[in-house]
Amino acid sequence: MGIGSLMMMFAGLTSAYIVKRNQANWLTFDLPSFFWYSTAAILLSSITLFAAEKMFKQRQIIKYRTLIITTLLLGVLFIFFQILGFKVLSENDIKLTGNVSYSFLYVIVIMHLAHVVGGLIALMGLFAKSFSTKIMSYNIVPVELMSTYWHFVDVLWIYLLVFLIMIR
Repeated sequence: MGIGSLMMMFAGLTSAYIVKRNQANWLTFDLPSFFWYSTAAILLSSITLFAAEKMFKQRQIIKYRTLIITTLLLGVLFIFFQILGFKVLSENDIKLTGNVSYSFLYVIVIMHLAHVVGGLIALMGLFAKSFSTKIMSYNIVPVELMSTYWHFVDVLWIYLLVFLIMIR
């Protein structure tokens, strides 16, 4: 249900983007290369999370912890590159005021970033839980749910990036 809701929200945002781009004050601009770097970071994070899930299933907890923290760091790197991308736009005098296209970019990317932050919080929870000595049950469900969510956020970013490049 949650992923379906997110799909509908971003479908609405991208549909509104298409409708609004015909306005007179619509300005086109190239996306900064930092958005591509962030794409590489989030793709790598999906690979490390896939490997972490595999290590969890094999009960190799040390490798699982290492891969979870690597995924977490790559998620932070994704956010860092996104911030640098917005800094480049700002330095090129592309601002929120009077620029509908930038406003849409800002809203779409910030909404995606909010969901990445939510995923990072969940990853921190999985990482912390991996140190629990009380109950080590190896319940795969939380790991699989997190993995599904993270891969969705990854695919969503790829969709958004392609959309923002193709529909100017």
